[in-house]
Amino acid sequence: MPKNGHIVGIDIGTKKVTVLIGALTDERKIEVIGIGTADSQGLRKGVVVNLDATSDAIRKAQEEAELMAGFKINAAFIGISGAHIKSFNSRGVVAVSGKNRVISRDDIRRAIEQSKAVSIPPDREILHVIPQEYVVDEQDGIKDPLGMNGIKLEVNVHIVTGAIMLVQNLRTCVERAGIQIEKIVLNQIATSEAVLTHDEMELGVGIIDIGAGTTEVAIFERGSLWYTSIIPLGGDNFTNDIAVGLRTAIPDAEKIKKKFGCVIAPAGEEQETVEVPSVSGRKPRVLSRQLLAEIIQPRAEEIFRLVDTDIKRMGYEKSLNSGLVLTGGTALLEGLEEVAEEIFDLPVRRGEPAGLGGLMDRVRTPEYSTAVGLLQYGREVLRDLGPSKDRKRGLFGKLKDMFKEE
Repeated sequence: MPKNGHIVGIDIGTKKVTVLIGALTDERKIEVIGIGTADSQGLRKGVVVNLDATSDAIRKAQEEAELMAGFKINAAFIGISGAHIKSFNSRGVVAVSGKNRVISRDDIRRAIEQSKAVSIPPDREILHVIPQEYVVDEQDGIKDPLGMNGIKLEVNVHIVTGAIMLVQNLRTCVERAGIQIEKIVLNQIATSEAVLTHDEMELGVGIIDIGAGTTEVAIFERGSLWYTSIIPLGGDNFTNDIAVGLRTAIPDAEKIKKKFGCVIAPAGEEQETVEVPSVSGRKPRVLSRQLLAEIIQPRAEEIFRLVDTDIKRMGYEKSLNSGLVLTGGTALLEGLEEVAEEIFDLPVRRGEPAGLGGLMDRVRTPEYSTAVGLLQYGREVLRDLGPSKDRKRGLFGKLKDMFKEE
């Protein structure tokens, strides 16, 4: 577990590695005391393709965060993404064996183990088994059955799996940087900790996290995670579209996207101009910002339509009573929320991380949502373990937590 009251989260993204160090206070709050970032060249669409480049980026971000915090990182919670991540819902059913038919921790453990008795390809490993709700003798909607009386106990769970070799490559990169892994955490689970409210998760809400290489989707309802998916499109596709459409180099296209990027040009500013560097030493050109919006908007619509199709295919379109939350670095594009509202016909807001102290002002932006969420996820694990730091007992100790794992 986190050493000396410190928690570390590492978001290994396609374009950037972010390391955050948090200090846990006596009131169980987290103060951000260290921030480190480094450009990443070793991933493609969330998956490691170059071990050395990824390890070097982790080390660079690690050193920057350590210098700021005055604290040496020993272990960390690591975010994971990529199209190889697959998830599904399952159910486990057991007979209650406790004395006088009182549900015990062992009964709960057996039910969760039973839910994992499904056919999983040998090249995949389970990353998360997240209880959604328990059913005791046909009574559903139970969050914590411990101590209740019953004959039959059922549990609905969300199971997240990843390709063994690709997950191992991520582990190798982190370990090469001299960091022990506390837990590999699905990005959507971490992000939800940072940007969603309790009420939203109870009523039903969706997250769309648009990073550089992937768009990560998650749907919560009745306080639990019910659906996750990852689409291999993201901010890099916007950048490539700009580079082709404006005939400029990729690095220049990225700068233009960040400084002037918009999905809908601001009203009354159709004639606002952008200076675009040319390739091969040609003179820069001056183009309208409206043209930039016309290049970016089709890609934004494509991503949202893919998400919309995915949600409807799985039958979750009626679960989004609180609407959708956009986050990730690409969520900063001007006008993105308006386009999303039009396509989904739902209220949409931009999600920024919250809930921490210390240097939080420096990371209160959508691009840090996953990293901040990893700190908050780590706090919940630390709380479950308690003073004894008994890892096995802690993982079953407090099933009230929605992210309780087997």
